[in-house]
Amino acid sequence: MEDIAEKEQGNGFLINLVSSSSHNYASSDVAAALRLTDGILIVTDVVSGVPAQVEAVLRMAHAEMVKPVLLIDGIDCALLESKLAQEDLYQSLHHVIENVNVTISSYQDKSAMGSQLVSPELGTVAFGSSTQGWCFSLCQFATCYAKELGIECSKLMAKLWGDNFYDLQTKMWSTQSSDATGKNADRSFNLLVLDLIYKLFGASLEGDADKALALADKLSIIFTAEECTLADKAMLTAIVGKYLPAADALMDMFCICLPSPAKAQSYRCGGLYEGPQDDESAAGIRACDPSSPLVLYVSRMVPASDKGCFYAFSHLFSGTVNSGQKVRIQGPNYTPGKHTDLFVTTTQSTVIMMGSSIESIDDCPAGNIVGLVGIDQYMLNSGTITTSKTAHNMKAIKFSYTPVVNITVDVINLKDLPKLVEGPKRLSKASPSVRCSTSDTGVHTIAGASELHLIRSLKDLEEDYAQIPIAKGVIFAEYRETIQAKSSAIMMARSPNRHS
Repeated sequence: MEDIAEKEQGNGFLINLVSSSSHNYASSDVAAALRLTDGILIVTDVVSGVPAQVEAVLRMAHAEMVKPVLLIDGIDCALLESKLAQEDLYQSLHHVIENVNVTISSYQDKSAMGSQLVSPELGTVAFGSSTQGWCFSLCQFATCYAKELGIECSKLMAKLWGDNFYDLQTKMWSTQSSDATGKNADRSFNLLVLDLIYKLFGASLEGDADKALALADKLSIIFTAEECTLADKAMLTAIVGKYLPAADALMDMFCICLPSPAKAQSYRCGGLYEGPQDDESAAGIRACDPSSPLVLYVSRMVPASDKGCFYAFSHLFSGTVNSGQKVRIQGPNYTPGKHTDLFVTTTQSTVIMMGSSIESIDDCPAGNIVGLVGIDQYMLNSGTITTSKTAHNMKAIKFSYTPVVNITVDVINLKDLPKLVEGPKRLSKASPSVRCSTSDTGVHTIAGASELHLIRSLKDLEEDYAQIPIAKGVIFAEYRETIQAKSSAIMMARSPNRHS
């Protein structure tokens, strides 16, 4: 608790986790998730490096003013498949972090939210294996070695990364890999962090269960009788998973390195609220004040178990939302002082979403993520909900692409035609990245960002939203031209029949 810079009440933390794929067809899900959260965990691979999708996610996180932390995955593959030596693995990790920071530094604005660069020394980078369920940060190892080496934890974290070398015999630190006599010293990260992990991998995979269990006993790892009979990779997963549980490392990083809603909204308000920064709504958002007028943003619609119903998945920026509360629903086209795209209604109920379960609650204060029932009939997929007549809209979410890959759909049985009319409407509500349209001749067209995105959307339409067999046409892409400037010469052309 002493590592947490912000003020806290008690020892408990409430953390909402919103999972989203970084694939290009899921960028709308990423954009919606970023509006809901105050921090983002970027997961990339040590072997494959930083893909273009991660760069796109970092760009969207900057636009939403969300602070990133990094998890470098695939350490097990680097050891078992690539068989990297300790120094080679360190250089690979260092290279991944450099690439991520180059992307962040190309657009970060330090004046608004401080530096967003990630660094192992600051605890904003973790290393691990999602396959085997283990993970660690330098904070964990610095805590273990601090008393033995007589160095404060924060100072030791800085020494466990970069060009810092440690000699076990002389107990001396150096920034050079060799001293004046030519004697080599080991890089501190390799010696004090990676060496132990390499030993755990080696002992488990050698087939010597006694050696592996003896090493586990030195690390105070307690095994059940059943786990003692494991061998090879199963033994490795059990040992490393118990010694470096992913949940502990990630939770520590979230609590210590990511901002609370109160801190995040103090700098996000200027970039997200479209109204004056001195009105009552802006003041409530900036302070994350539960007693201020209600301001929440519906990021996306989540299908409910009841057919045709949706939960309005929202970030509560200001005020307190109650079940049965009278609210103003302001769509993207709402203008203060006018009644365009404005609806006044009463919320049916307020719910919180925990995995696949839904729990009804009476009220919820600012800073939380909630779901509202009874809003979907007034809103397509996103918008602002408030109790203040002077409140402006929160800025609409911007997507990084336009749906240009199209396919026509039709019913196989004519009796299912009404379902084909309603199904695309539900699909558009659940997935804002999909565009559904009907021509004057009655042709239904579904558009997505890519062929893969389109295939996934058609599957959802057929199985969930329309629930009928659908005849699919040929996938085609739209190409459009426009006039950008006036030509300096008069351009003449003849029609095909030569009559004009």
